[in-house]
Amino acid sequence: MSMDQPRKGKVLSISLAHVVNDWYMNYIQTLLPFLVAAGLGVSKGAFLISAFTITSSLLQPVAGYLVDQKNQRWMVYLGTLWMAGLLSLVGVVKSYPLLVLLVTLAGLGTAAFHPQASSMVSAVSGRRKGLFQALFITSGNIGWALTPLMLVPFVLHYGIEASPVFVLLGVAAALLLWLTAPRVAAGPKAAPAPLREALNGVRGDLSRLVLVVATRHLTYFGMVSFLPLYLQQQGVPLVNVSRLIFLMLFAGALGGLAGGYLSDLLGRKPVIVGSLLLTSPFFYLFLNTAGILSQVLLALAGAFLMASFSVTVVVAQEMLNKNSAVASGLMMGFAIGAGGLGVGLVGLLAEHWGLGLAIQMLFLLPLPAGLMALSLKGGRKVPTAAGA
Repeated sequence: MSMDQPRKGKVLSISLAHVVNDWYMNYIQTLLPFLVAAGLGVSKGAFLISAFTITSSLLQPVAGYLVDQKNQRWMVYLGTLWMAGLLSLVGVVKSYPLLVLLVTLAGLGTAAFHPQASSMVSAVSGRRKGLFQALFITSGNIGWALTPLMLVPFVLHYGIEASPVFVLLGVAAALLLWLTAPRVAAGPKAAPAPLREALNGVRGDLSRLVLVVATRHLTYFGMVSFLPLYLQQQGVPLVNVSRLIFLMLFAGALGGLAGGYLSDLLGRKPVIVGSLLLTSPFFYLFLNTAGILSQVLLALAGAFLMASFSVTVVVAQEMLNKNSAVASGLMMGFAIGAGGLGVGLVGLLAEHWGLGLAIQMLFLLPLPAGLMALSLKGGRKVPTAAGA
């Protein structure tokens, strides 16, 4: 098969595994109401999310550097199995310090998975790298969306102590990757450019892009973590809450796919700026309406919030075009992780000043992120080759 022809079966298997991997990424956030009900404070629960974020996201650029140097195929299946095994114990561990250690170590698994998996997708996508990379990212966002839909009814029925059963999803995904993941991530690899050299001329733009992504994902993580608690306070049953969170996250996954497509037509920067500036008004309207209209508004807010996800990854890869795995690690890991770290601080705010104030602060954050994105020099429209 020509190297220009996509190997769709490989892309599909990696993307299916990404659904499972990111299902676990939303695991602690989804369990937060149950942990709080079991006696864990809101701020302690929020710091569990931050602890997981430190290793799962902030270490991804390190994993990306290893991938750029040499293919590390084992990272995708062992990383998935490691994370699934440790997170499945969250419901049965009673010691808070041990729980913090558990989720911190679990994060290493997804830090290993993402840069290697993204590199594999690029390697087997032929000339359709943009499309298949967007599908890969969207599959992860769908995994995030499915977590509350699956986890909440199960825990309501069987109790949080039944959490070890969810290791089975990770075992299945790890087995799929072991059998089907590409043996070589990118063919014969030329030595990647030294990072110091690659960063010349793009440090300022890259730093601003990291800050935009961190701010966007503080809203994302914060809404997933605290909106269920806020809605419960307003008298919404937890099962209905889980459906609303699924709606927001699934719409976000579709928004990410649409944003990637539109960025090829309109340019990267207009999609990043426009989607972020439109997010806050829709979140505000959602919180101030009721019924079906409020659900539509929540879906639109989720779609606009995540429309720039794959776009910011592509912009970073265009800035660091000889260090694409490091770029992916920065955007899908470090920048997102930096936003996730803020969840612990938002938890303190919610505990001392109320969930309502915390939610209002979160839905306003995309506005400064969008304004910040206006200063980006990169992200212009890139002409596509015929047949690409």
